[in-house]
Amino acid sequence: MTDSTVAAIATPPGKGGIAVVRISGPQAYRVASAVFRPADPKKSLEKAKGYTALFGHFILDGAVADEVVALCFRAPRSYTGEDVVELSCHGGSAVSELLLRACLCAGAQPAGPGEFTKRAFLSGRISLTQAEAVMDLIGATGRQAAAAAAASMEGALYKKIEGVRAKLVALAGHLAAFIDYPEEDVPDLSAKALAATVRECLDAMETLIAGYGTGEMLRRGVRTAIVGSPNVGKSTLMNLLAGFERAIVTPVAGTTRDVVETELSLGGVRLHLADTAGIRQTSDVVEAEGIRRSYAQLERAGLVLAVFDASRKTQPEDEDLARRCAGRPALAILNKSDLAKNFDETRIAPYFSKIISISAKDVDFLPVVENAVSEILGTAHADPDALLLANERQLTAARRAADALADALAVLDGGYTLDAAGVCVDDALEALYELTGESASADVIDNVFANFCVGK
Repeated sequence: MTDSTVAAIATPPGKGGIAVVRISGPQAYRVASAVFRPADPKKSLEKAKGYTALFGHFILDGAVADEVVALCFRAPRSYTGEDVVELSCHGGSAVSELLLRACLCAGAQPAGPGEFTKRAFLSGRISLTQAEAVMDLIGATGRQAAAAAAASMEGALYKKIEGVRAKLVALAGHLAAFIDYPEEDVPDLSAKALAATVRECLDAMETLIAGYGTGEMLRRGVRTAIVGSPNVGKSTLMNLLAGFERAIVTPVAGTTRDVVETELSLGGVRLHLADTAGIRQTSDVVEAEGIRRSYAQLERAGLVLAVFDASRKTQPEDEDLARRCAGRPALAILNKSDLAKNFDETRIAPYFSKIISISAKDVDFLPVVENAVSEILGTAHADPDALLLANERQLTAARRAADALADALAVLDGGYTLDAAGVCVDDALEALYELTGESASADVIDNVFANFCVGK
């Protein structure tokens, strides 16, 4: 793979200020020189040092096609660890595609999905966990998701795993020496000391595993349903959160008859928000179908925003809705706080962990909702360094390591031989090596990078 030189457009398609064609491989400078001419004829792209930029032109069929800036990176101090040239032209599909085509005609091969990052991994510049964090950072839709991905990309997860692994490697080596060479003067290893080290490593793995749910929520977003009776202010709340009039608001009950959806960021978390039809008894066939869909949204939601009209007396349907929210991540919102309060919140309080009062027409209440949602989801003070397991592959490997360490403790507690505990420690090490990619199979590696975009 490293014998080939690849090229791809590294910027998104469409109009923009610039577009970047990235070239990586042993022939990167030869390929770039075939399409790029420095404005200063005394300068040579092929002789350019790393971390330099040259201004010039993209030459096509002997004529100037565009102004271009060439950024030069020399192996091993480049993103891929290879020679790399990035050609920046004016944005737009026509010029960038012509520039890429010219590079391919000059001898480069088309880069596959994630091929540049894959080369960085294969050259040893980054671990597999860092490579996966690159795609998470690109796809991050919230501030905290981006922070967690950035921490992992900087090697935070690898360092955590490396810390656990170093303890286990030392332990495995001591066990092997103690068991295989009893005639040598190897320091005795007590079951108590062994168990203490294994427990320390197991605690570290369990902390990572416990943070996966919150981290996954930050990365992928949360399906959120706004539910309540007609005219309690559900659509007004949605418009408040969205920052524009996404849903139609009228004083007529039943205005919203179908699910209205939008996506937004609230408190650093991406919410896949659904405004649902008002829940009430009705003989209208169309409205009844909308209410059925409202209940379906509530059942599927990872977060429920249950809206109640604080200006009216508590109704039986309010209590019924509250009961349906019990046991779920749900926030009770008493709307219309600008009016006289007649609602008895004690009748719904047992079913919610948090109740807030707002006026959805007043943007000043947005931080109140934001803080409450963060509290309900447990993201208010989330530590990016504790949310580092990024996907099911990493989670599965971490669980295998934790299970093996738990087995090691069970072996020690059962009074079995140190040899049996050593087998469990070896199993944990194998899982950790797979997590970081140091013993991952080619199929696993190919599967990781197949999910990347071309050009990264």
